[in-house]
Amino acid sequence: MKFLKIVFFTFILISSSNANTIFYLIKIPNLEIYDDTAQNGLKYLKAIKPFQVGIRDNNVSCSNPKKELLEKKYIIIRKNLDRYSYDFLEKINFKYVVLCKNLSVGGIEAVGFSNPEMKTILINIGINTYDLGRISHHELFHIINENFKNIFNEIDWKDINEDSFLYSECSTCSENFGLDLIENQNGFLSEYSKSTPAEDMAEIFSFLMTRNSKIATIASSDKIIRKKINFIKDNIYKIDKNFKF
Repeated sequence: MKFLKIVFFTFILISSSNANTIFYLIKIPNLEIYDDTAQNGLKYLKAIKPFQVGIRDNNVSCSNPKKELLEKKYIIIRKNLDRYSYDFLEKINFKYVVLCKNLSVGGIEAVGFSNPEMKTILINIGINTYDLGRISHHELFHIINENFKNIFNEIDWKDINEDSFLYSECSTCSENFGLDLIENQNGFLSEYSKSTPAEDMAEIFSFLMTRNSKIATIASSDKIIRKKINFIKDNIYKIDKNFKF
């Protein structure tokens, strides 16, 4: 019995140490390692208790998912993020993926959130399976965009659109939250892509990574979409000439 108590106590110390290490690295409490075996070096973390970080109107909160949901959704996320090489992830400075449920940012329900400073993205695994893979790529692009703002210049991006179009001041400043591929694109693939230049770029990138052939068809008749695709591809190749869409 004494031996079992020692083993149990040691386990608690190790778990506590891991949790403290994670918090030190990315400043998010109540996390533990879910999987750290990815060949590209990504560390997948799961919420073991609900958490909230940030202050007042600028906070991020999440809850812990059930085991069955986590196992099901993780496979999809891992499959999509396995497409990125270790070298590419090192170049864009991305290392951690937080898996949680009921994600909200500033009190608004969110499907994902990126924190480039902490090399981290959070993914709401409670969303439908169809969107989950694309959201993984979308949030990863925000890491790219933040670390290569000189390449992904928003002024150059705005010039691609028609002169009469204006983005919102922020991603939550409009009601354009739809993620579905819209039928009449006119330069935009989803309603959400009309919110800000950064979200528009992330949407183009994520569709390229998940529905490349469909987007190519759209680009053949939409010159604005075609220019946006070329903008994204040309600049990604500046980061890594061997990147594969």
